[in-house]
Amino acid sequence: MALRVMKFGGTSVGSPEKIRNVARRVGRACEEGDRVVVVVSAMGGETDRLTKLAHDIASRPDRREMDVLLSSGERVSIALLAMAVQKLGHPAESLTGRQVGIVTDEDFTRARIREVRGERLRKALDEGKVAVVAGFQGISPSEDVTTLGRGGSDLTAVALAAALQADVCDIYTDVDGVYTADPNIVPQARKLERISYEEMLEMASLGAKVLYTRSVEYAARYKVPICVRSSFNEDEGTMVIEEDRSMEQVLVSGVTLSKNDTKLTIEGVPDRPGIAAGIFSPLSEAGISVDMIVQNVGRQGTTDITFTVMKNEAARAMEVMKPVLEETGAAGVTADDHLAKLSIVGIGMRSHAGVAARMFKALADEGINIYSIGTSEIKISCLIEAKYGELATRVLHDAFGLEAGAGTREMDL
Repeated sequence: MALRVMKFGGTSVGSPEKIRNVARRVGRACEEGDRVVVVVSAMGGETDRLTKLAHDIASRPDRREMDVLLSSGERVSIALLAMAVQKLGHPAESLTGRQVGIVTDEDFTRARIREVRGERLRKALDEGKVAVVAGFQGISPSEDVTTLGRGGSDLTAVALAAALQADVCDIYTDVDGVYTADPNIVPQARKLERISYEEMLEMASLGAKVLYTRSVEYAARYKVPICVRSSFNEDEGTMVIEEDRSMEQVLVSGVTLSKNDTKLTIEGVPDRPGIAAGIFSPLSEAGISVDMIVQNVGRQGTTDITFTVMKNEAARAMEVMKPVLEETGAAGVTADDHLAKLSIVGIGMRSHAGVAARMFKALADEGINIYSIGTSEIKISCLIEAKYGELATRVLHDAFGLEAGAGTREMDL
């Protein structure tokens, strides 16, 4: 008898008929002998509707009250799904984040999980019930309702799977797995049978929209096997698991494209020790993530520092930096949001040479200019003009033979 956590997003529970479809899938798992925990998001569009209501009332809604408001969407979903499962003859009980004991910090609208107690959840399972749990929400030590931010329902599912030591955590989405590239950009993109946590984490952080980074980080920490699969068909999905030796044989697993980055350039920064810390420390304290940092060679006592932030955080980043720029006497800061971040990812890159050269040559052959480069052990990212993003994705997908089956191997270099 397997213990299975099944997570369904807003599009999967967006109407009564879709909720009934989810209930039938849950029922089949029960009939196969599995014990089942189901995690669901708010019905499609509901969170946006509630957010709009809040902004109709207040231009800057209180974050604590936003969490109280937004958490109501999942309560609707779990009650309706529990009813649908019960109608099929399977005992089911709906549970909120508070009831299952998901304890978080008090950072409202983006809380982090501290522990999962799970007594009520285990009791429901021991009684032979399907536990239908509200994703995206928890409770603070002071008993305030909190929400987990983007991808919070995925994170809830993985956290529950870790706490229960579940056999698998199925993440049901509107795609049927993880692909070598976005199939909307590259029609020849191939679904991967499996991918390592590390690769999935890089792909998620670089623009792949299948899983969110926090859920992958949590899964990697607690070794939770994730299966990404479609809500709308019975096809096998993609397993996200620990790395094994056979994975290293594949040079590149995927190509990602993100158009959500803004390049900020601080010009005329005094070229002396401590300046970089003075710029990036306030950004870190403000919770603004920075990527692809480049510092030019200093000339006549000054230098330029370029880095990227998420597009929706660019204005706040510039505001946070204002006092530092005034103190240092920097010439100013410019922003460019007409760029795209193009990346290749693969754990095989650790031990194989020539990857960067192949990537840069493929782009050069198409006349695509590179503005910045960032690397890690298993990824190479380039900033290019956004208008060339989709073409460049197809070019790299072809250059590394990702449509062929196993990807480019060492002997091909």
